[in-house]
Amino acid sequence: MNTLRNLLKIPVARVALVILFGVALVAVLGSHLAPYDPLRQNAAILQGPSAHHLLGTDYVGRDVLSRLMAGTRLSVIGALEAVAVGLALGVPAGLASVWMGRVGEWISLRVTDTLMMLPFTVFAIAVAGTLGNGLHQAMIAVGVLTSPGFFRITRAVALGLRTTQYVEAAELMGASRWWTLRTHIWSKVLPNVAVAAAHAMGSALLVVASLAFLGLGIIPPTPTWGGMLSADLGFLEQQPWAPLFPGVLLVLTVGSLNILADCIREASAGEARRRRGLARRVAGRRDQSPIGVPLVPDALVTEEDNRVAA
Repeated sequence: MNTLRNLLKIPVARVALVILFGVALVAVLGSHLAPYDPLRQNAAILQGPSAHHLLGTDYVGRDVLSRLMAGTRLSVIGALEAVAVGLALGVPAGLASVWMGRVGEWISLRVTDTLMMLPFTVFAIAVAGTLGNGLHQAMIAVGVLTSPGFFRITRAVALGLRTTQYVEAAELMGASRWWTLRTHIWSKVLPNVAVAAAHAMGSALLVVASLAFLGLGIIPPTPTWGGMLSADLGFLEQQPWAPLFPGVLLVLTVGSLNILADCIREASAGEARRRRGLARRVAGRRDQSPIGVPLVPDALVTEEDNRVAA
């Protein structure tokens, strides 16, 4: 909660959250808020922005604003699905690898290195060609290739915490691995996973748009950001501004996710510095006490501060 409060104090983080909230709102309610049916065609083709069509119409007369609002849902869902698969595969494996022993550690690292060598788009095309051209198949492929990033980040943080004194003390006192993970390690891993998830979400949105641009994952005429970009490129002479609408929406969303990831890292680092400073003050005041009684009231000293001070 302190990390969240620190995050909300950063002005640029609030701007990014507002933009992402708007995108999420459109993703959930876009089909209901769209002024027209995104698939309905009419005679007014390649029209510019007007009172009836705020962003104009495309090459078959479909309302561009309605298609953008409807396409946001599929684009966001596809990216979320890819990130969810990456989290489900990478985070538990990263935590488990710390306790798997040398053989399990070697195998997990070699599998991770192999997956990191595969290019996203080529692997997604291969999976879509094998399992069928669908959004879910493509996003599962992207999620599998995203998982090594989560694995490495989770493992790096957990490996550093594995040798801390309070974790070793808990294990010596008979604490189970699950209790140690849940109590001492997960709270430290979570901010790093959140930063990685925000970055991965932005990358997944770009991959979804790239696949849709190539006609993979989502089959036209279903609207998506990448599919709209692909269709607009064929009519640049009549509507040179048309690719700007999905392009700007994609840039704003991905940029906001990257900014939010940086702000989460800054907020979590500030919280860690605050805890270390408080722990040092607690340790110093205890040392200054003539009879060994803490000069800081116990109500102001958290369990985490005591562990850091130790």
